[in-house]
Amino acid sequence: MIFGTISEYTQMEMLPSEGNDGSRRQLTRERLKPDAIYAPFTIVLRSYCVLVVMDQFTRRLVGIGVHGGAVTGADVCRMFNAAIHGQGVPRHLSTDHDPLFEAHRWKANLRILEVDEIKTVPHVPLSHPFVERLIGTIRREFLDRVLFWNARDLERKLADFQAYYNAARCHASLEGHTPLTFAGGHVVPRAELNNVRWVSHCRDLVQLPVAA
Repeated sequence: MIFGTISEYTQMEMLPSEGNDGSRRQLTRERLKPDAIYAPFTIVLRSYCVLVVMDQFTRRLVGIGVHGGAVTGADVCRMFNAAIHGQGVPRHLSTDHDPLFEAHRWKANLRILEVDEIKTVPHVPLSHPFVERLIGTIRREFLDRVLFWNARDLERKLADFQAYYNAARCHASLEGHTPLTFAGGHVVPRAELNNVRWVSHCRDLVQLPVAA
């Protein structure tokens, strides 16, 4: 498990006035006129905390929890329970030394679920290599490329990424398998370059070739 925070952004937009012919001017350096009306406004996007649960053996992305605003021990429990919903309760859970994982509500939640918590080595990210790689992948390949409106929209889009990550994205550490094919022992047929079709994932963000 690991937490990633989507930072707040401030956006300022300039809206030019209409031209004499009623057409909207292009907001470009070449066509911007001195009589343009600048209407600056600020949009502050809310910060969201994303909790990721991963099966370290198969590299499968088990689930994701999202919370808007400041996070408490109770929020961590809610996000974790949402992430593992329908997946079964693990016997062991590896967490880092984030203060949120020391909260009384979090400890009590693990005791109720009968989950044995295993702590990583303090200040050594390499003790959580697969999860650290996963959160970096989510940021680089997905969160840096998409926009979302609210927590619900973010959850839906992360669910699309989860399906893509588990079923379509190959992993070099799994010898080219996806987490689901690796866990099930299935073999993905090789695609001939002259006979492939393209499949879109994550709402057309990613396109991959598959055997036709």
